[in-house]
Amino acid sequence: MIDKNGFPDLLVVKSINSKSSIKNEKDSLEIDISQIRAAQNFLSYKSYYGSFKTVIVDNAERMNQEAQSCFLKTLEEPKGKTLLILISSRPDMMLQTIFSRCQTLKFSKPKDLPQNSEKVKREEEILENLISVINSDFAEKFKYVKSLDFDKQNPLEILEVIQKYFRKQLLNNFSDKKAKKILELAEEINNKLTFTNANPKLALEILLMEF
Repeated sequence: MIDKNGFPDLLVVKSINSKSSIKNEKDSLEIDISQIRAAQNFLSYKSYYGSFKTVIVDNAERMNQEAQSCFLKTLEEPKGKTLLILISSRPDMMLQTIFSRCQTLKFSKPKDLPQNSEKVKREEEILENLISVINSDFAEKFKYVKSLDFDKQNPLEILEVIQKYFRKQLLNNFSDKKAKKILELAEEINNKLTFTNANPKLALEILLMEF
């Protein structure tokens, strides 16, 4: 998705984050090469106000391999007065050659940031259901996953709750090898569900077996 926001010298490149089922989310979560080429075309024109032209890539880790390789050329040889901003909470998913050419600025979430009450309620419900199966046997875990309706429940939300739960476990006991292993596996599954056609129920079953 390309968004000019009404400013002739500013272009925002971002993926469309659909709330539909995971089966329909893969394409909408990906920034492809056509979007990067559109950004390059935008930068090829002179600035409307005679100053800098700016491209912001939101969720930059969602650029696929082709898009990242294409964008690298722009980073290496920017035209004229150009400002390129990559926003990402997961920069490790980008090519090292891109990361090494950027100046990193880290931002922390404000402590007084208002909470999304609906999201908090959903996460509490997910956690309550997870707690009941964390130490249960395989049959109960399988039953829990089978009961999930991914037309109504995004599996990425479940993964986020699992990650938050085990991060707290690590805060209480940093040497907890089990929590570390689960977090590493949860991150790997998160990437596969986001960028591939991985089966979400099978992925969650595999993760729950580690509990």
